[in-house]
Amino acid sequence: MEVGHFYYLEDQYFIDFSDPMLMKNKEVVDGQAHDRPCYYTFQDTKTNLYWMIPISSKVEKYSVIYDRKINKYGKCDTIAFGEVLGHKKAFLIQNMCPIIPKYVKNEYIDKEDSNPVRVNSLFEKELISKAERVLALQRKGFNLIFPDVLKIEQTLFLEERKNISSK
Repeated sequence: MEVGHFYYLEDQYFIDFSDPMLMKNKEVVDGQAHDRPCYYTFQDTKTNLYWMIPISSKVEKYSVIYDRKINKYGKCDTIAFGEVLGHKKAFLIQNMCPIIPKYVKNEYIDKEDSNPVRVNSLFEKELISKAERVLALQRKGFNLIFPDVLKIEQTLFLEERKNISSK
């Protein structure tokens, strides 16, 4: 796994962590197989765990929520908007979740040039800054992320420590 890349998750993640607030895999759309949602990856420097931020094409829906939060609080760190392969997407920090590599199904690759899909570096800095701020507030008791990510994080952290010590 690499920071700044996009990945899809294995169904096993949702079996092992059956939190109803996690965005579930939707693999069949209109009879066609699709890997969804796609997740942007960053790494938490405190735990070294990876975190996945789901993206959505429902920009209008999330723009309304974003605007409502801006009007109420003066800012919104739980949703960000950026370009992915030339299309505006909503990055749902409010739905992010921790991950370890065993739960990654595959990487999102650009069909045009066979390279990993990326965002521009300016947006990437903004996105990671918002995500780290939201995660820090979550750890302080502010419920900004829908799933119980701290419980998932603890389980994954312990699993990773066990894996490291058994090597």
